[in-house]
Amino acid sequence: MKVGTDIIQISRIKKLIDQYGDTFKQRYLTQEEIATARKVESLAGLWAAKEAISKALGCGIGAQLGFHDIMISKDDKGAPYFTLSKEVLKIYQVHSSSISISHDGGFAIAIAAIHYETA
Repeated sequence: MKVGTDIIQISRIKKLIDQYGDTFKQRYLTQEEIATARKVESLAGLWAAKEAISKALGCGIGAQLGFHDIMISKDDKGAPYFTLSKEVLKIYQVHSSSISISHDGGFAIAIAAIHYETA
């Protein structure tokens, strides 16, 4: 089991959205994520979640894992979960995972726990 965490100032995401608009959102979010995340706090939470997942996988966001390789969704109770692209699943054989996202006091934070093996 590996754990990753990330925290980001919500104002940092707001500045990037104000400066680059939808282009910035499209850089790190899927169309489904863009459609469901309407508040800047939620957008910051998704950024933190993807960073936390990449840290739990031990590779960070880069050549081996891109933002679009991670899809954050919500279950029927509103709890977040994530799926990985087929390409990434070839590298990481995920047995179980969990993600928690929160925001308060101008920050968004996420913690990911992943039990996996590498191919």
